[in-house]
Amino acid sequence: MVTTQERVGAEPDFALNPSGQFGVYVHVPFCASRCGYCDFNTYTPGELGGATPAGWLEALRSELALASQRLPGPTVDTVFVGGGTPSMLGGDGLAEVLDAVRSEFTLAPDAEVTTEANPESTSPGFFTRLRTAGYTRVSLGMQSVAPTVLRLLDRVHSPGRALDAAREAQDAGFEHVNLDLIYGSPGESDDDLHRSVDAAIGAGVDHLSAYALVVEDGTALARRVRRGEVAAPDEDVLARRYELLDTWLADAGFTWYEVSNWSKPGGECRHNLGYWNGGQWWGAGPGAHGFVGATRWWNVKHPNTYAALAEKRELPIADFEVLAPRDRHVEDVLLQIRLRSGLPTSLLDADEQARAESAVAAGLLVHDGHNLVLTDRGRLLADGVVRDLLAD
Repeated sequence: MVTTQERVGAEPDFALNPSGQFGVYVHVPFCASRCGYCDFNTYTPGELGGATPAGWLEALRSELALASQRLPGPTVDTVFVGGGTPSMLGGDGLAEVLDAVRSEFTLAPDAEVTTEANPESTSPGFFTRLRTAGYTRVSLGMQSVAPTVLRLLDRVHSPGRALDAAREAQDAGFEHVNLDLIYGSPGESDDDLHRSVDAAIGAGVDHLSAYALVVEDGTALARRVRRGEVAAPDEDVLARRYELLDTWLADAGFTWYEVSNWSKPGGECRHNLGYWNGGQWWGAGPGAHGFVGATRWWNVKHPNTYAALAEKRELPIADFEVLAPRDRHVEDVLLQIRLRSGLPTSLLDADEQARAESAVAAGLLVHDGHNLVLTDRGRLLADGVVRDLLAD
């Protein structure tokens, strides 16, 4: 690995693998306020030190231009604009982001183009503008319909706003709309989760993501847990909630295709499937990560530092590493085992295949053709399954 201090004047070797999916991820670092559980690279107005969305967009254009000079013209299969709160840019701002990508890369005719959005910063006109610009998919942060859960998570939207936003997106012509749920918050009941899942299903979306609450170090929630103000999530409760929501979603016609993601047929997020299946992508924006060939890199985090490097026409890379074959193998197993399509047994060596058979005997994996797929119980213990498979 090249350290950040050694990086000055150094760049990764962007040796693009010509096969497989290629995507572009754009990180928007702006948020109106910080949610207590969030540890993403985001900045509220008071933390920006003069950085502005206009300055960020100009720096983004510079980075994308440099990216296109270093890559041999890959066709972009997917674009994902995440954050932060991309919808704070408004419909016109997000249209400019997509135009910046298009100006440097060729998008496939059927490219999936997604943006995340906070329900409070959307409107019918916002979604109409996105569709006109070329976006094909929207992912909305819902979390819960229980007011107590939203308050604990420091979410500012009202319980019903995410559902209204999902319907507005569909009315504007979006076939693919995702709602994000978070389960296992202290004080949440099974009924709270059931009402949230029912409401999300009732909104007519074709994709749902559901994540167990994780208390990340350095967050406001972690400090509250440490002071004893709220209880830490209970692992047994998290497991039961996962089983419940999986049952409710299956009954409504949703199928899990990744441990934390369910969709109607054809509603899978192709960009995220690219990550899980070992695809390549350019990560643009402050703190964004990219992966090309065997090289992973990550950008400087603060928007001001990012803009300063862009102004000098330098790639804003903080650090990078070249994955050794063993590291790549570990990642392939870690990611593909989480997919409903499963992990090809051909990826495993003889010892790993023997350990996989032990997991089959224990009811954690099943054979599906030439692949190994997690059972319902195995999904609850996916991290442990991976550790056992890769044990030296």
